[in-house]
Amino acid sequence: MKTNEDLQKDVQDAIKWEPLLKAAEIGVTVKDGVVTLSGTVDSYAKKLEAEAAAKKVSGVKVVVEQIEIKTYSNLYDRDDNDLANEVLNAYKWNWEIPNDKVKVKVENGWITLEGELSWNYQREAAKRLIKNLIGIKGVTNLITIKSETHDEIEKMGIESALTRNWSIREQDIHVKVDGTKVTLTGNVESWYQKEEAGRIAWNAPGVVTVDNELLVEYDYSLVD
Repeated sequence: MKTNEDLQKDVQDAIKWEPLLKAAEIGVTVKDGVVTLSGTVDSYAKKLEAEAAAKKVSGVKVVVEQIEIKTYSNLYDRDDNDLANEVLNAYKWNWEIPNDKVKVKVENGWITLEGELSWNYQREAAKRLIKNLIGIKGVTNLITIKSETHDEIEKMGIESALTRNWSIREQDIHVKVDGTKVTLTGNVESWYQKEEAGRIAWNAPGVVTVDNELLVEYDYSLVD
């Protein structure tokens, strides 16, 4: 049996193990698989890193992220126009993002991304490519997917891709295709597996929406 205290220690250790987070003060509370992260960090990248580290821990069902970003130097206080231009330049020199497809709005260091892209990996890249820029306090990703292919989504192709993946091939995952929408249902054993299954489904040509309804369940119980 894994207690809440055991899971709390596992998450704390996972966060401390990340080099970027060793100096960050992040609080961890746990209740029946729900992990709440709190505290203060000095960059958006550290905030994302803490959340990612927690999600990878076995036993974590949900991550509630309440980490605040607080800068301690004027070097981190960026003019919104300068920050917007730096974001656009990051996209301009990266092959993953088509030119002039993403609109950027910056307000008090918070970035909002809008536009249409053909693939979800491009939408994810739009956020990933800017997370380490100094001065970012948060990102709202409103980019939508508009597939350029009109081929019918192959359900069997998605199922085969899920089977090929070592981390989820033995999990109880069911695939439903309705037009350009893919729905995943069933059970997995970790948050990582849920996200990995969703990523694989997004890779299918023609997909515009993935509804990831996979439930995270475990063989052991979380007890006080």
